[in-house]
Amino acid sequence: MTPELTAPDIVAVGAASRDLASDDPRGWRLGGGVCYSALTAARLGVATAALIGVDEHAARAPELDLLRQAGVDVHAVRLARGPVFANLERPDGRRQVAHERADPIDPASVPPAWRSAAGWILAPVAGELPPSWAGLPVPGAVVALGWQGLLRELVPGEDVHRIDPVAHAILARADLVGVSPEDLEPGTRLEDLYRFLRPGATLALTRGDRGGIILDAAAGGGPRLRRYPAVPATRVVDPTGAGDVFLATLAAARIQPRLLGRRAGGGLDVLIAAAAASLVVEGRGLLGVPEHDAVRRRVTAARRTAGRGP
Repeated sequence: MTPELTAPDIVAVGAASRDLASDDPRGWRLGGGVCYSALTAARLGVATAALIGVDEHAARAPELDLLRQAGVDVHAVRLARGPVFANLERPDGRRQVAHERADPIDPASVPPAWRSAAGWILAPVAGELPPSWAGLPVPGAVVALGWQGLLRELVPGEDVHRIDPVAHAILARADLVGVSPEDLEPGTRLEDLYRFLRPGATLALTRGDRGGIILDAAAGGGPRLRRYPAVPATRVVDPTGAGDVFLATLAAARIQPRLLGRRAGGGLDVLIAAAAASLVVEGRGLLGVPEHDAVRRRVTAARRTAGRGP
């Protein structure tokens, strides 16, 4: 008799990107919000699956084995084209050049056993998740969205073009949305973002070492806004993936409240997310994604520094 398959707690979805890197023998390393999100959730101890769009080169990347070793159930979907970027860090922010864009990923690619998952992290890199993805999570499932992939256009050989926020079915379904000022045109106001959230949704505006803003779109009332400080990193090796790790940690804490222990509330979920984000920048690429114990130690240190006890 075949054993009954159970759904994972979290399903992460998106295309893996290949980020050009002169210090890697391949000339690139694997990235993308889906990879950072899935690895983060798994290392926090949450049962995680990932549907990852991969081009011919990414399909053979050993980073996918890194996810599997962490316990992620990886389902790779072959794409004729996957996103390729050159990331150039400058004093005034990151310049990103597109070398290839991504083909769309069909929701029909999701294994049937995953479809009743309690949580989803939709992490498009460049619009590869069509609006039909909004209808896949079951009612009551928590949906987190990395908004970045809906806010840019890729033209091979050109700088990544930001596009203005617009209504989107996935955005209207999301319970938790993550975005960075680097993803937005200068001068974009919180009011410009708030109007696209559904009632009850939460927006995390992450600002790296400057902390960020959590905005709750309260049903039947105005938005509630709270600022949070960053948890300092001991060094910055690679800032790639920090926002993805922050969002994935917030989502994991919401989907699996046991991660907060008995001290839920008081912004502990945001503190844990900030601690995880501070750790990922200390390593190179996906190798920087922290284990649960490292996050816990950093949270403890941050609470002591803030005078809030262990």
